[in-house]
Amino acid sequence: LDFDTGSSDLWFATTLCTNCGSSQTKYDPNQSSTYAKDGRTWSISYGDGSSASGILGKDTVNLGGLKIKNQIIELAKREASSFSSGPSDGLLGLGFDTITTVSGVQTPMDNLISQGLISNPVFGVYLGKESNGGGGEYIFGGYDSSKFSGDLTTIAVDNSNGWYGITIDGTSISGSQVSDSFSAILDTGTTLLILPSNVASSVAQAYNANDNGDGTYTISCDTSELQPLVFTIGGSTFEVPTDSLIFEQDGNTCVAGFGYGEDDFAIFGDVFLKNNYVVF
Repeated sequence: LDFDTGSSDLWFATTLCTNCGSSQTKYDPNQSSTYAKDGRTWSISYGDGSSASGILGKDTVNLGGLKIKNQIIELAKREASSFSSGPSDGLLGLGFDTITTVSGVQTPMDNLISQGLISNPVFGVYLGKESNGGGGEYIFGGYDSSKFSGDLTTIAVDNSNGWYGITIDGTSISGSQVSDSFSAILDTGTTLLILPSNVASSVAQAYNANDNGDGTYTISCDTSELQPLVFTIGGSTFEVPTDSLIFEQDGNTCVAGFGYGEDDFAIFGDVFLKNNYVVF
């Protein structure tokens, strides 16, 4: 499953699905002695245009050895092609329960807390960089202090929209400030670092990156020409190093790890999160 702090639904491919991928592992409710029908339906759409829909059920969910009883699950009967051909079998939403698609549903994180399965209502996220062998870990109920050095910085979270909203105090490159403050959400389900258009434009100008007109930029493939992108948050600085400023290379051209969207807030996706340990 894709662990996603930008949404709050737990759903996955099932044997009831008419168009799920042949390579996906499918949940079969008939093979579970603890499955219970619910009767309600669900449908979700994501920011990238993908979607999924199906029926609700209830079952015991084993999350890293923690057994969550009577968890509402969403059984997919249809899913977008990006899911059926993708590497995951569904999503586990880690956002707040105010944005579950079916009102009143308790998220796995809600139930981990209410069922006393974790003593602290937090989870630590480590996303491994490909250059370090990839991988990663989510620790529910705590965090892994071996994955970072120094002290954690506590940052105020605005969850009024169901997300982990934070304030970015400023952005700098080579010691020069390139933006004032702006709002952002921390989203493990987004790949790139999506900035408000005015901030992205300033960052791109500093890196001599060219706007591709589709929310992405072309940037130099030579990281020796670049300097880290530095954000000030909660009085501390957090870096996106030069190797993460390049998302992918196609021949002699490279796509930047930052881009822009239509929202007036930023989405700090994996480009940021794989370089900074976060406890939610």
